[in-house]
Amino acid sequence: MTRSTPRTVLHRAAGSFAAAGLLAAASLAGAAAPAQAADTPVFTFGGPAETALHPYPESGKPKSSKVGITLYNPSEDEENGGFDGDFTLTFDLSGVAGVADVKIDGEASPDCRITGTKAVCEDWGIRPGSQSAADFVVTAAKGSENGATGTIKVTGQADGATFTPFTTRLTVGGPDLVMERLPFKTELTPGDKQQAPITFANRGSRDADGVLLTLRYSRGLDIPQRYSNCEYTVDDPDLPDFGWTTALCSVEGAFEAGATYTLATPLTLEATERAHYDTFLYGIHENSAAQRTAQRAGAPFERGTGGVLKAVPVKKGAAARSTDLDPYDNQQEADFRTENTADFVAYGDQVAGSEGSFVTADLGFRNEGPAWIGHIRSGEDVATVDFTVPQGASVATKPESCRAVTADGQYRENQNTPAPRYFCNTSMTVRDGGGLDLRFELRVDKAMVGASGAVTVRNTFLKNPKLPFDPKPANNTAYLILNGEGGGDGSDSGGATEGGDGGSGEPSTPPTSAPDPEESPSGASGSSTSGGSSSGTAGGSGGGLASTGSVALIASGTAAAALAAGLVLFTAARRRAARHS
Repeated sequence: MTRSTPRTVLHRAAGSFAAAGLLAAASLAGAAAPAQAADTPVFTFGGPAETALHPYPESGKPKSSKVGITLYNPSEDEENGGFDGDFTLTFDLSGVAGVADVKIDGEASPDCRITGTKAVCEDWGIRPGSQSAADFVVTAAKGSENGATGTIKVTGQADGATFTPFTTRLTVGGPDLVMERLPFKTELTPGDKQQAPITFANRGSRDADGVLLTLRYSRGLDIPQRYSNCEYTVDDPDLPDFGWTTALCSVEGAFEAGATYTLATPLTLEATERAHYDTFLYGIHENSAAQRTAQRAGAPFERGTGGVLKAVPVKKGAAARSTDLDPYDNQQEADFRTENTADFVAYGDQVAGSEGSFVTADLGFRNEGPAWIGHIRSGEDVATVDFTVPQGASVATKPESCRAVTADGQYRENQNTPAPRYFCNTSMTVRDGGGLDLRFELRVDKAMVGASGAVTVRNTFLKNPKLPFDPKPANNTAYLILNGEGGGDGSDSGGATEGGDGGSGEPSTPPTSAPDPEESPSGASGSSTSGGSSSGTAGGSGGGLASTGSVALIASGTAAAALAAGLVLFTAARRRAARHS
């Protein structure tokens, strides 16, 4: 089992793309689900409704299959919706005695153990979305007969939480549905369409009574058809996920062992105007009420209103029956790269306060598209907001997603006292229309006219700040202005600078005067409280903080006149209205 963070990036995105149960796990991640009472969360198990086992061989060792069980937290609050507590999962194996031998996949589930006919997993913390609960290696028991079947019952227990029980079935022999890989064109431009003639075979030991076709595609792709024998769910647009659309299509018929089938009419896969890096997953399972329930795993689905999706044989009796009943071959995946751009626009703020007072500043960036940016495979953060604190101020509280660094951007061990500069990373996705909103509380250590600090959205690598997908680097930098003309209401300043590459993070104007080093509190000690969030929620407060940051005061004979002229630049890309709408 994992801790509250996933073992792999793909577990964060869509469960395990390759885990037994396939899209049963994947369909959980990020899918909108009914909200539960905050004081009594309800968690749902997922996994394959049934797994076919290789019949026990006359000689040699039996071939194994894997069964992956997932756990779904339906909370839509990425920051505060996690369950912080110990929990225990119990797997009753008595129902498969004489049918199957069950072992724990030790590498995948290190916190699980089997004693007799019971497996127990203990862990702490359940984050929002889907995560792996346990992985088992299963084989047919010696002496079991073809068609022998039994169930594993899954329950959970934790103080202050409820778990919905789940049952998965193991059967010796059965159909082996195998999804064939399609030769997609993977280098695309927005608007490109291509056919997806989904094709699969039954290489098992018996016919399949109906099949369940599972389709899952990320935000930049679309399949415009909405069939009446398919049901659909789309991720909540407010969640920081890949914007998955999931379709479950129940296709009727007897799908014979040894035969291969294709769709009567190919699907159409389209790269939309927001496509960039995207993934399409397509899988096949035997259809049943239990399988559909397992694949839904509590997420809300809506039935399509179009025609009926059908599958027809292309080969009958020609495919050799296989002893490979491995569920990994039920699914295929395709990754696409669409030639597209995304305009990341930084925004700053204008605040004012007297010496010793505290002020709140909102800053960050928005993605004005057209593309969404998601690192599905690598899971790396998309971008970093690089904030330099204005001179004469120090940070009292910061968002939890931000880390304090030195003035030149180097590592800083002490994260609890004010720093001159902060790096705030996004998640592995930034949707079109989304971005990163940050709220800082500052202490005004010394009142200075028009001090400013740069707010730059850049690549996560400091030495290579350019965003490779952004065609307009000039608007990647904005400013936080402290005690500028206008009273600090933030309504008409804090925009991006004009010109430049937006990568330096340096203010564009020199100070009117530098503070007396003897009077500067930059060497004073103090304390601060961390708080806030990337969604713009304020944290706590602090006092007696050291002055940090770089000088960025407006130079002229009269500071007020120069400031009025300088603020023309700062208003170029104001984002405050959008942030509070």
